[in-house]
Amino acid sequence: MPTALTDLCRYPIVQAPMAGGGSGPGLAAAVCGAGGLGFLAAGYKTADGMYQEIKQLRSLTDRPFGVNLFMPQPSLADPAAVEVYREQLAGETAWYETELGDIDGPSDDGYEAKLAILREDPVPMVSFTFGCPSRAVLDSFAKVGTYTVVTVTTAAEAQAAQWSGADAVCVQGIEAGGHQGTHRDDPHADGSGAGLGLLALLGQVREAVQIPLIAAGGLMRGSQIAAVLAAGASMAQLGTAFLATPESGAHPLHKQALTNPLFTHTELTRAFSGRPARGLVNRFMREHGPYAPAAYPAVHYLTSTVRKAAAKAGDAQGLSLWAGQGHRLARELPAGRLVEILAGEMDAARAALNLSAGGGAS
Repeated sequence: MPTALTDLCRYPIVQAPMAGGGSGPGLAAAVCGAGGLGFLAAGYKTADGMYQEIKQLRSLTDRPFGVNLFMPQPSLADPAAVEVYREQLAGETAWYETELGDIDGPSDDGYEAKLAILREDPVPMVSFTFGCPSRAVLDSFAKVGTYTVVTVTTAAEAQAAQWSGADAVCVQGIEAGGHQGTHRDDPHADGSGAGLGLLALLGQVREAVQIPLIAAGGLMRGSQIAAVLAAGASMAQLGTAFLATPESGAHPLHKQALTNPLFTHTELTRAFSGRPARGLVNRFMREHGPYAPAAYPAVHYLTSTVRKAAAKAGDAQGLSLWAGQGHRLARELPAGRLVEILAGEMDAARAALNLSAGGGAS
């Protein structure tokens, strides 16, 4: 197993783990094959489903890759608030001719079973979202040679991850698409958030910890990768940039929406899952976002049937169109080619920076 973050791949480019189908073995293998670090997203999957994807990925590449896990979430949901939101969604069931989902899905996402599989059959990297594992868990991965990463959104979270024994932290700026990886979802917050932008957050985290940083949040071009490397990151993680690739498992409507002029901007919302997540603003988000309670994963399960029905009906207005703030820069390229272009852009930007720093007025 690699012992350092920079040993994992040729380029400092990480394909973000996008739960819900975006990140599968095909995408991860293509990224790995091109010199980046591909990731599988185990969130929302069963332990066996995760294992089968790992097995498939290993059949497609012999390069290092990562697997992302969701941390178990405390039950903070107010049952009365969830029932009020159920009533709020009544019009969706009539519109899409479907019932709302059962909110009593698993709250721990099969965490312990997934840990057991990953310890018994180790992978090169495991990352964690929505919290920080215990020192015992992180030490157990160190013993089997697995590199561990904890997603953080504040300097304090980064310090906690370092203290617990994480090998690196993934620093997620407010620009990032999908769920915010904050370790504590404040049930009193409205989901709009007041988190830091990536560059400001990188500066704070860099001074707070001594372990490597992976930068994430709105990155779409190689020049932006060069910028976060100059700001102290060892690698850059991109999610939305890979959503539009043919290897991505995202729904075609989702891919098209990234550059569709109809969807002009992104916002953070609890509408689809009960936890703040950034996505393209559509009808569902506008109508239900203001009323969605802090009730993850209950709201995720509640809206799951509506989202599936909207996809079947070809209606992007009812989908969770997760996307970062840089979504309009998405390129419909094969994932391997995208890695190569990003690397070329990064090298050009770094060369220009070095030339500028080394040159002077004649």
